[in-house]
Amino acid sequence: MLVVVICLGLLYALPNIYGEDPAIQISGSNSAEINVTTQDKVKKILIDNDIKFKSIVYENKSILIRVSDNDAQLKAKELISETLGEEYIVALNLAPATPTWLTMLGAEPMKLGLDLRGGVHFLMEVDMTTALSKLTEQSIENIKSEFTASKLNYKTINKDRHDQIIIQFDNTEDRNKAITKINGIQDFKVVSQSDNAIVINVSEQRLQQAKNDAVQQNTTILRNRVNQLGVAEPIVQRQGADRIVVELPGIQDTVLAKRILGATATLEFRQVNEESTPNLPAILNGDMRVPYGSEIQYMENGHPVLLYKRIVLTGDHITDSSYRANQYGQPEVAITLDSSGGKKMLNFTQKNLHKAMATLFVEYKDTGKRDENDKPVLEKQERVINVATIDGIFSDRFQVRGIGNIDEAKNLSLLLRAGALIAPIQIIEERTVGPSMGQENITQGLESCAWGLAISVIFMLVMYRLFGVFASLALVANLILIVGAMSLLPGATLSMPGIAGIVLTVGMAVDANVLINERIKEELSNGRSVQHAINEGYAGAWSSIFDANLTTLITAVILYAVGTGSIKGFAITLGIGIVTSMFTSIVGTRALANLIYGGRRVNKLSI
Repeated sequence: MLVVVICLGLLYALPNIYGEDPAIQISGSNSAEINVTTQDKVKKILIDNDIKFKSIVYENKSILIRVSDNDAQLKAKELISETLGEEYIVALNLAPATPTWLTMLGAEPMKLGLDLRGGVHFLMEVDMTTALSKLTEQSIENIKSEFTASKLNYKTINKDRHDQIIIQFDNTEDRNKAITKINGIQDFKVVSQSDNAIVINVSEQRLQQAKNDAVQQNTTILRNRVNQLGVAEPIVQRQGADRIVVELPGIQDTVLAKRILGATATLEFRQVNEESTPNLPAILNGDMRVPYGSEIQYMENGHPVLLYKRIVLTGDHITDSSYRANQYGQPEVAITLDSSGGKKMLNFTQKNLHKAMATLFVEYKDTGKRDENDKPVLEKQERVINVATIDGIFSDRFQVRGIGNIDEAKNLSLLLRAGALIAPIQIIEERTVGPSMGQENITQGLESCAWGLAISVIFMLVMYRLFGVFASLALVANLILIVGAMSLLPGATLSMPGIAGIVLTVGMAVDANVLINERIKEELSNGRSVQHAINEGYAGAWSSIFDANLTTLITAVILYAVGTGSIKGFAITLGIGIVTSMFTSIVGTRALANLIYGGRRVNKLSI
């Protein structure tokens, strides 16, 4: 059993000695698909420019090119990006140089964390104020729909600065009917009332659900945006109630990453209030009020447009988008909706044929100011991209025109394809680790591990002679098993705290052998025979070893459960190290002792 376990550990640890090759990864979109023709085109680019490559592989709708060094990698990326165009994502990558026979057995090297590989780290916070404000606006629309369906009369529905919903009525009878209706809806609660008005709050349960959904959906959308960047092995995970951690190994362009990840751009499709548009000059002059349920928005050139506040469709329903220049050389974005969005657009265009619809571009930007909680104050900026007459009925596919230039169309297309954030996010922590610093961390980690191993081995050899050799061999086997387990576990990532966990395990692993050896020496001094002393040494020390390692393992489990990021990395290596050290230091050393001293009469132990 011991031999089989160590051989398996060695097999799965082996890929880590082969290192990684500099590589270029090419992926496309729905509008630019990767195929064998693309592979041939890329291969021709490399050959024509005399760039030597180790291999070029087409699989899983992407192309992976391995090159010999970083200079060839950078040169190849630049040439391929220029030739293929902006619709393809060409990303720098590191590909494991593991031999094919190991890969076929499922053996892969350990995944390295950001601090060992280099890249950028962002800690982002979701703006819950905006998320709850959106919930209140959505709730107002839902109440309007419920009242209309139930034929309940009301005068106005608005929200105050505390995001409470205030409904005005013409008489007490209408108010009482509305209260009965609201009490029957689970998400709302009437908090106060007067003769002709009621004040409603969204229920606490619904608020908590909205907060959780905002973080969860933003996490999913950020993952989609990271995929658009073409980053290999990114980390996007929730942290706490309203924060998200994003780690992008290999990325050094923080400006691009921040622009793509932090952007809050989305589209809203609204109907134009054509009935009141002739009165627009009088409204702008202050001679007339803005009609109820409408608002004035402006185009890029400053031209005012009167829109209904009710949103026909939001960017949440967009599943794909691509940009291009039309036959007149004007940039446009082609949009594809999901089935729900397609049905909404179909119903709207059927009922509003030959009427005007506007496309509103919505974005949240940092004002540079801080609120009372020292959080950045975001400003909502809106502008009308275009106003078009609905000439025909359409559903899930259409084009948006009126965009300033092709670069703006490209960025809008990328953001819409990745998804619109449910609520704005602020980057509250940013950290960049260079590739050279990552390599330096690896070197220092390996050196510290080697020193820890050497000191432990010397101590055991001096103190316990042959039994010290047993403990030292067990220690080496323990390291092999840790690396093999880390390579085998899906999702396990080695970071600097993880290396610290391994170094700590190296020091702790010999504890068991110290207890065993001291117990054997104690039994020998009490006049026991050699074989009896060995047996009692292992049997007597077992309970102490088990209790000590169990409490440490419980600590590692708690650290993993409540910790995040690097804390989890430390907990994983510590937990694996405890389990493997118990196996090697007890089973392993006992097997070696039996091999040397078992089955024969021994008068003296080398201990």
